[in-house]
Amino acid sequence: MTDLRTLAGQPVSRFAFGTMQFGGRADASQSRTMFDACLAAGITNFDTAFAYTDGNSETLLGEMVRAERDRLLVATKVGYIGGAGAQNIREQFDISRQRLDLDMVDLLYLHRFDPDTELSETMEAFAKLRDAGLIRYIGLSNFAAWQVMKAQAVAARFGIRVDALQPMYNLAKRQAEVEILPMCADQEISVCAYSPLGGGLLTGKYLAGGRGRLSEDDRYGARYGQGWMQETAAGLVEIARELSVEPAVLAVAWVAAHRDRPMPIISARDTAQLKPSLAAMDFEMDEALYTLLAALSPAPPPATDRLEEQTLGEAGT
Repeated sequence: MTDLRTLAGQPVSRFAFGTMQFGGRADASQSRTMFDACLAAGITNFDTAFAYTDGNSETLLGEMVRAERDRLLVATKVGYIGGAGAQNIREQFDISRQRLDLDMVDLLYLHRFDPDTELSETMEAFAKLRDAGLIRYIGLSNFAAWQVMKAQAVAARFGIRVDALQPMYNLAKRQAEVEILPMCADQEISVCAYSPLGGGLLTGKYLAGGRGRLSEDDRYGARYGQGWMQETAAGLVEIARELSVEPAVLAVAWVAAHRDRPMPIISARDTAQLKPSLAAMDFEMDEALYTLLAALSPAPPPATDRLEEQTLGEAGT
């Protein structure tokens, strides 16, 4: 069984920190301060990617992890640009290792599915990296469930397996509940869930006219542009007010409280923005509160269209 929560016999944190904003929206000083705050809170799982901030994210993270390397899990991703061919994977990974200044990366993800490259070529490339001692675990990001299972079958031919999956998952984006989370539980694949705050939507800041990714990035604006999503955020803000906690605390804790125990990947521009997400690590969410929050957004329909069986428990054909 793959367990990303232990590394060389040492426990790895329940949450991860994503460095997508290092060297971009967060300058070097802000990035360092957030990294130190994460370490102080007990986070030992750090995530970056070849494509983040023109390489600045990997470079900055590499400088920061050096002194603590033996107790940290470092993950990066390749193939967001250029495809999932063996040459592109190796070339980007070599650059990533140079930026990170690491001989070995704990977890390497394929950043997204590439329909133009045979999975056998991709998985063989990962197998060679693993066999050479350059990576420890193999991950996929932004894959549909069927794509993961196909990759899992192909990976077995090369003596490897998919160890981790990185899907989008939050109170406004719950599609992962249908097949991805159950599949990962069945296949013993660790889930590192990104965007637990929905690009800031679930902090409630946009309800008050605040700015951020949803107002500055057209992709995020479209991703979270449906009216009911704003209503979900408003409901979350109201419940948070009643409980005297920040909405971000509830949003991140809700992701972590799912029965399949996904690991939220938190992120921020600065330590003030990061603080509520760190506080979610210690927030105790009972079943009643989890259910109350889940009711704020529509649950995705089941994978089968035999909805009458969901209600009546029928076993007919």
